Amino acid sequence: MADFHQNGNVATLHNLRSSDAETLSRELTTFSQTRKISLILPSLFSELEGEALPKILDELAEVPYLHRVVIGLDRADAEQYAHALKFFSRLPQDHVVIWNDSPRMKAIHARLEALGLDPGEPGKGRNVWFCLGYMMACKDSAVVALHDCDILTYSREMLSRLVYPVANPTFSYQLAKGYYPRIGEGKLNGRASRLLVSPVLLALKKVIGDRDYLDYLRSFRYPLSGEFAMRTAPLPDLRIPSDWGLEIGVLSEAWRNLAPQSVCQVEIADAYDHKHQPVSQEDSTTGLSRMSIDICKSIFRKLAADGTVFTEEIFRTLKATYYRSALDLLECYYSDARMNGLHLDRHREERIIELFAANIWQAGQVFLDNPSETPFIPTWNRVHAADTALMTDMLRAVADDIAEFG
Repeated sequence: MADFHQNGNVATLHNLRSSDAETLSRELTTFSQTRKISLILPSLFSELEGEALPKILDELAEVPYLHRVVIGLDRADAEQYAHALKFFSRLPQDHVVIWNDSPRMKAIHARLEALGLDPGEPGKGRNVWFCLGYMMACKDSAVVALHDCDILTYSREMLSRLVYPVANPTFSYQLAKGYYPRIGEGKLNGRASRLLVSPVLLALKKVIGDRDYLDYLRSFRYPLSGEFAMRTAPLPDLRIPSDWGLEIGVLSEAWRNLAPQSVCQVEIADAYDHKHQPVSQEDSTTGLSRMSIDICKSIFRKLAADGTVFTEEIFRTLKATYYRSALDLLECYYSDARMNGLHLDRHREERIIELFAANIWQAGQVFLDNPSETPFIPTWNRVHAADTALMTDMLRAVADDIAEFG
């Protein structure tokens, strides 16, 4: 992917293979003397037993510029939490494991619910939100990065390239979004991005006309990547979606709160592979099926907030237009895969397109039935305004959990 194309909407920072990883690391170490860099790892306990996370820790242990690593741990009991503390103890950086299911953290949840600030159901969005709150309560980081814990092809260069645009004091970027080709095991992956997001944005432009927001989202080469880095100043006003629209939601928040010149995308890897979600064709509450509905709702809500009027007729037309656009793009992906010696199952992918078309209609019906739905976790600024002691008490709860079980 070594090209130099710029789309004109957000800056694209390529890997032109003209510098090495160690050079970036040395520069970041210099920047970190005055601009502390921290990392968030949202994790399920099951990922501690997987193939990817131990290798990720091996790489992170060699990163010299990280100030702190904050791990959000979901779906763990007390014994598993104690194991997680030992598992992450090999990190040489200052690090903390937030046990989201601990009695102390559940008490923090209860305080939020009593204030009408429910952080939502357990999931990646809520996990990230609590990690961000912990990071802000520490008040000592200027840059925060986030990536998943299931990356099979992880290297520390990915992190360096991700944080460099927002850590470099001569750059004006507030948010950097990672991108990469989704290939692995001889296959072209990235189904949700290829078969849903790209064609649905193209279809929306045809159905509702030009929108700056649509052009903005279409500028990102991989809008569903789970890797991004931000300067911490915008974080208190960041609204994190509680459903599977997290990645689109963060980009939408950047669109709402930041100048276009403050956002960039950066190429962080030549190849990327991680855990693949099942399609879940028969169950719209899990897998790619659930993800497709949440992503569509997130886009529809943002467009409605900007003044777009949606009707059943528009969603019916959108479904048909999406289906045609997706099939046309599938021809491009098939040719691209074949030319690069990769496998692409056209029959299976057409079935996924049919599922996504039905889910676009379903997402539209959910939106029309409840257009005022706000599945966003409250901002940390609002939490602090409602309970000025909560963030400090959360720091104490995490410290007490570690003292008891570590």
